[in-house]
Amino acid sequence: MKVDLRVPATSANIGAGFDSLGLAVQLYNRVILEPRDGVEVISLDGTRVPQDENNLIYKTVKYLFDICGKPLPGLRIQQENAIPMARGLGSSSACIVAGLMGGNALMGSPLSREDIIHMAATMEGHPDNSTPAILGGQVTAAIENGRVFYCRQQLRDDLRFAAIIPDFELKTSAARAALPKEITRGDGVFNLSRAALMAMSLSGGAYGNLRVAAQDRLHQPYRLDLIPGAKPVMDCALEFGAYCAYISGAGSTLMAIVGTENTGFTQRLRCWMDGQGYQGWRLHLLEPDNTGARMTVEE
Repeated sequence: MKVDLRVPATSANIGAGFDSLGLAVQLYNRVILEPRDGVEVISLDGTRVPQDENNLIYKTVKYLFDICGKPLPGLRIQQENAIPMARGLGSSSACIVAGLMGGNALMGSPLSREDIIHMAATMEGHPDNSTPAILGGQVTAAIENGRVFYCRQQLRDDLRFAAIIPDFELKTSAARAALPKEITRGDGVFNLSRAALMAMSLSGGAYGNLRVAAQDRLHQPYRLDLIPGAKPVMDCALEFGAYCAYISGAGSTLMAIVGTENTGFTQRLRCWMDGQGYQGWRLHLLEPDNTGARMTVEE
């Protein structure tokens, strides 16, 4: 049996929706799984990944087999990693989703898609990357007792997502360590109002709300200093007509949401970045993904 998976990149938080809002974009990891004796990991694009049992995809498949009481003699993993690692675009979620969906297929699919949604979010600790990676679109989600309660909405085709990817990683553990342990009631209300506004405005096409909706007091002010250059780049994106700009996930990627009519956005921003010394930063204009993870199985 051969299982071939394609999992999209995701952008979590979308400003104020800390650990609860996320969306999928058209940038994909590909994973091919085949049962075999022992563990073999092949990086199809040369990206350095663990090539033993520490590989996250293997660990996820093994975890799933153990949960289901099935032996896993071994696994051959081929992976193509278009989603950059430790950049806030859901690379770990993509591995977990691929491992769960692929491992489930190898066992004859005893788990439902809802089971996989719950398990992926539990493994990640939050649902804002894993759920849109599975379902596509924009997802608003919460976990309660190991179950994900979510609302999925189509992303509109008049939006594009400009991923501004610095030439350095930011580990999620470091980004979370920078957060305060307590917040004020005022900051909580500030974020609640803006997270709700973001979800509804993206769904309804009220793009004039997005700059306010992307404001945040829970994580972005504390993470900006961990991403040198983030604030001037985000400010410039807004100056060039982006609806909003925010830190994608834990960073280091910055995401700007732009309209399809803003045809010169990436060229203008690229020129400005190069002039300011950010030549090593990548800039990808991505379309929304409303499909989510896809899988084909060959017996």
